[in-house]
Amino acid sequence: MRAIWKGSLSFGLVNVPIKLYSATEDHDLPLHQVHDKDGGRIRYKRVCELDGEVVPFEHIDKAYEEGGRTVVLTQEDLDSLPVEKRRDIDVVEFVPSEQVDPIRFDRSYFLAPDGGSTKAYVLLRRTLESTDRTAIVQVSLRQKTRLAALRVHGDVLLMQTLLWDDEVREARFPELEETVRVTERELAMSAQLVESFSADFDPSEYTDEYQAQLRTLVEAKLDKGDTLDTDETFGTDEATGGEVLDLMEALRRSVDAKRTARKGGADAGDTAAQKSRKKSAKASRAS
Repeated sequence: MRAIWKGSLSFGLVNVPIKLYSATEDHDLPLHQVHDKDGGRIRYKRVCELDGEVVPFEHIDKAYEEGGRTVVLTQEDLDSLPVEKRRDIDVVEFVPSEQVDPIRFDRSYFLAPDGGSTKAYVLLRRTLESTDRTAIVQVSLRQKTRLAALRVHGDVLLMQTLLWDDEVREARFPELEETVRVTERELAMSAQLVESFSADFDPSEYTDEYQAQLRTLVEAKLDKGDTLDTDETFGTDEATGGEVLDLMEALRRSVDAKRTARKGGADAGDTAAQKSRKKSAKASRAS
């Protein structure tokens, strides 16, 4: 993994140099939009409404509009904000872990010690673990001030950015305010159903079935020769004049990797959904 940010973690007089790594990644199959008539690539261009010209990224600024007036903010303006120049993760307070509602979690990052800070890093990790506390921190990431939760994940510290209070909507539904009568028998039967599906959570047992089926579909089309010439279909990137990544080659590599994995693992057996159905069926027969 490559560190995306370097700085320090500060609490009290303790300062721990750290490196930040993205804790998650997206494995979805990248898809493009094409014209259904001829398979031509559909591109989105950054066109100026005044002169109709395609504008490169380096000449694009940000703006805010209010009451018919527009304020343009250049990159220099944004870089001048004092809070964005900081490279510190400041601990605001330590709170009981159960008080941090998961609905507030946004993105996750691993923190690793940088340089000779391992002892202070391990000390903080063990302290959070033994006290069952979560550190609430403030940090500047990607030109935004973030509130985040710092907690223990295995042997490392995990930082999860939090949504601000006004970003979490209030859940209020009139139909839930009505009095609903639930009988003891219904509750008992519902509890029995829950028990029949009870198990220890193992994320490795679950797969993204849509992505798996999508890759199978692509593989089938490749095997049948139901493809288009990538260069003719996707062309070149007009904005940069460079060649567009050969998607078909990337797909072929993915297919080869999948075939290799298939040979090594043979038939992986039942999917998680099939296991759940079998388990439910057994529970039904037992009852």
